[in-house]
Amino acid sequence: MTEKSNSPKNPEKQGIKGEIIVSETENDMVSTDPGDQQIVPFFKRPSVLRGSLLIVSAIVLALAVWGVGALIVNGTQAAAVPTSTPTTIVQTPLDATPVFTTDNEEEGLVRLPEVIITPVTTEIIVEDRTEFEYYTVVEGDTIFDIAERFGLMAETILWTNWYTLGEMPDAIYPGNIVTIPPDDGAMYMWYEGDGLNGVSSYFSVSPEAIVNYPLNNLDPDTLGDWSLPNITPGTMLFVPGGTRPNTSWIPARGEEISGNSYLGPGACSGILYGNIGTGTFTWPTTATWLSGYDYTPPVHNGLDFDGDFGSPIYAADSGVIIYSGWSDRGYGNLIVIDHDGGWQTYYGHLLDNTLLPCGSNVLKGELIASMGSTGNSTGPHLHFELRSGGQPVNPWQYLQ
Repeated sequence: MTEKSNSPKNPEKQGIKGEIIVSETENDMVSTDPGDQQIVPFFKRPSVLRGSLLIVSAIVLALAVWGVGALIVNGTQAAAVPTSTPTTIVQTPLDATPVFTTDNEEEGLVRLPEVIITPVTTEIIVEDRTEFEYYTVVEGDTIFDIAERFGLMAETILWTNWYTLGEMPDAIYPGNIVTIPPDDGAMYMWYEGDGLNGVSSYFSVSPEAIVNYPLNNLDPDTLGDWSLPNITPGTMLFVPGGTRPNTSWIPARGEEISGNSYLGPGACSGILYGNIGTGTFTWPTTATWLSGYDYTPPVHNGLDFDGDFGSPIYAADSGVIIYSGWSDRGYGNLIVIDHDGGWQTYYGHLLDNTLLPCGSNVLKGELIASMGSTGNSTGPHLHFELRSGGQPVNPWQYLQ
């Protein structure tokens, strides 16, 4: 039997390099001859192209989601622009202060560690001074430095210049002229209807201490009735040994508070009820370093936090806003939040038209205003106070 051959019948038509196999799945043409195999370039293969397209699409989608998320997060930082609701209130004469201005003041504050004190080349004699002197502030001066140079308490420098500095020494700047008394004490402007007994009691001295102080130029024989003495309103009197008390301004929850006029015209009216604090306090700004004065009572009853115009200001704890608006005490635009239990927080120098209004219920960490430089201030910063029972306490011991 003849064995059949498996060789091609027409090898010339078949070729000598083997047959060509067409892949139905890849549609790639590959020669079966290992000596002459041709491979299609990797990045031209449809499977590779499809995979690359999926990866690129996924990356674009992820970037789009991230961008939208960033816009949403940043949008929550916009300054609040509610309208405040000031009320008409009668000023209390004993605590009256003028409206402060920032004309001719330098821009910005300097953090205390960066302050360079300018050496005083002229010797200042602190003993045997019998007249008021006037000192021109130089670069780097603080109330504490000035008081030490003249042998006085820092409180005396603040209280003697009360009607230009208010309750805060923030506006001391080069070129300021401050009054330097020969003794420790405080300055007081006489108001119509004042009595010597009431004024002296307020400063914790005797009426005789005011009447007999030589620089006051008061004649006991012409004063008349001390309950309504013959003293011209607007007369500036020095109270030797006098001290200004920390004024309490803590309205009780559920009571009418419109009569609390100490701070100025921003007091709320009516009876307010609201959120109760958690008992702990968080940072009121994103910056936790100072730009100005530290807590140094009674000269400075709070902390001056650094920042820029428009920086967000947050509620340190939950509560209800009981004051929102301009303050005559040097705070400028001020918000006061009552947290119940006698606790309050003060936020001063706020930017115009950013304050949440009186009566607003706020939560801990909620945006309440934006940072500014209003009132007795020489640059953008937040003056922050924490008070308990009307008295200032050290915020460093409570901020978390």
